[in-house]
Amino acid sequence: MKTFARFISALALLLLPGLLSAATYQIDASHSTAAFTVRHMMVTNVSGAFGKMSGTVEFDPANPSASKIDVTIEAASVDTRNAKRDEHLRSADFFDVANHPTITFRSTKVERTGEDRYRVTGNLTLRGVTKEVTLEVETTPEIQAQGSARFGASATTRINRKDFGVNWNRTLDAGGVVVSDEVRINIDVALVRKLAPPAKS
Repeated sequence: MKTFARFISALALLLLPGLLSAATYQIDASHSTAAFTVRHMMVTNVSGAFGKMSGTVEFDPANPSASKIDVTIEAASVDTRNAKRDEHLRSADFFDVANHPTITFRSTKVERTGEDRYRVTGNLTLRGVTKEVTLEVETTPEIQAQGSARFGASATTRINRKDFGVNWNRTLDAGGVVVSDEVRINIDVALVRKLAPPAKS
């Protein structure tokens, strides 16, 4: 038994560096969502999401500060379940997709804040304007199945849309405005990397 235990310990020491080394994951768009919520007419929250998103995450669990995140969203894929509103959002009043077809995020700093929790700072570019934002991120443990490894990440932040030149609004007769300046952002992504096939004996 002692010999077996020593063998397992030695095997773990050999495998650990590989398990903890940095790896590049692709965003699985079919299982990911980039959503936003704004206050409408001072009364209710209206939410929408972007249907097309891609990107990579270079994640190093042993050294989170070395991790890198690069995400691109197609602005024209906005969907609020209202065709007329979606067309307005694609116009120059909001996302101006004709001139700015993508929304991007590039990380500049990743900090571990707790178990499976991180604070990610980076540059968000919207309508051609780039501003620094900070995301609070929670991850799930990695699993391996069907020749790939995957884990999930949920991120939240808040921005002022006027910081990015999204200024359109209307004043209500009773006071207040149609659309709030603050936008809450919630992102849920599935991250996948291919595993090397097992060595043939």
